[in-house]
Amino acid sequence: MSDPAKVRRHAERVRELVASVVRSQIKDPRLGMITITDARITADLRDATVFYTVLGDAAAQAGTAAALESAKGMLRSTVGKALGLRHSPTLTFVLDDVQDQVKHIDDLLAQARNADAEVQRLAARAAYAGEAQPYRLDEDEDAEDEDAEADQDEDETPPRGGDPR
Repeated sequence: MSDPAKVRRHAERVRELVASVVRSQIKDPRLGMITITDARITADLRDATVFYTVLGDAAAQAGTAAALESAKGMLRSTVGKALGLRHSPTLTFVLDDVQDQVKHIDDLLAQARNADAEVQRLAARAAYAGEAQPYRLDEDEDAEDEDAEADQDEDETPPRGGDPR
C-alpha cells in the first residue's frame, strides 16, 4: 500500500502529463476540443482513470474517445517514463459529464424555485378555515365566575375551631 499523499501526487502528475501530451504530441484529426479534468490512480499505482470533457456534440465526443483509445499506448509509455515507477499504470479514459450534471441540477433548482413561488402565491391569498382564533378566550367571564364561586364558598362555610361567640 502506498501513502495517500503519494497517490494524490501521482494522480495529479498523470493528469498534467496526459494533458501536455494530448496538447502537443497527438495529431489525430478526430481529437476535438478536449480538457483533462481529473485523474485518479489506485493505491497500488497500477491503474489510472483519466476524466476528460469535450466541447461539441456526440460525434465530437465519439471521435475524441476513439483518438484517445488509439493513442493510449503512447500516453501510457510517456506517463510511465515520467513517473519513474516499476510498472506503468494502465490508462482508462472516462468522459466526464459534468456539464450535463450541472444542467440537470440547474433545471431541478429552477423547478424548486417555481414550486416555492407557487406556494408563496397560494399562501398570500389563503384565509383561515375557521375563525382567526379558534379557542374561546372569555377571560372576563372566567374571572367573574371564579370570584363568585369563592364568595359563595366563604358564606356557606362555618368558621372552624375557635370560639363560637
